[in-house]
Amino acid sequence: MTPKWPAWYISLRMPPDDGESEANHGKMHPSAYRSLIKGKAGWDYIDPKFFAADFSGDLPASRANFLANSQPPTADTVFHAIIRNPAGKMKPSWYMVAKSDRIINPDLERMYAKRAKSHVVEIEGAGHSVYISHAKEVAQLIIAAATDTKQIIS
Repeated sequence: MTPKWPAWYISLRMPPDDGESEANHGKMHPSAYRSLIKGKAGWDYIDPKFFAADFSGDLPASRANFLANSQPPTADTVFHAIIRNPAGKMKPSWYMVAKSDRIINPDLERMYAKRAKSHVVEIEGAGHSVYISHAKEVAQLIIAAATDTKQIIS
């Protein structure tokens, strides 16, 4: 992380600590979904038949269907990448827990937030697509972090 970054850090997803990977933590707090398809050449995606239930259960069916059929594949290596100098450890942080997330176990999200001493907002009924289904709450979290008067921009 560069010292020129803002004095705050916002996470809607996993922030493993220095020397850790998301894959290791997934073993401690397993996810509820089982629809990941290991694609060709290390590119993974969620089976479109189960996408709505696992990824976007809090969205209208038409939106979930669109997302299922337009999802970009994810490089499997991102789950195994070792984190170095995590921003959430060096800067004050805000964390949003999607309480109905089936992709990332909410208990894992809480563990990350607690460890980083984050300001935490939990969203009832929110799945992995919280940034779409609860855009207002996400924006409020960003505004709260950006306007916290205790922060000093470096």
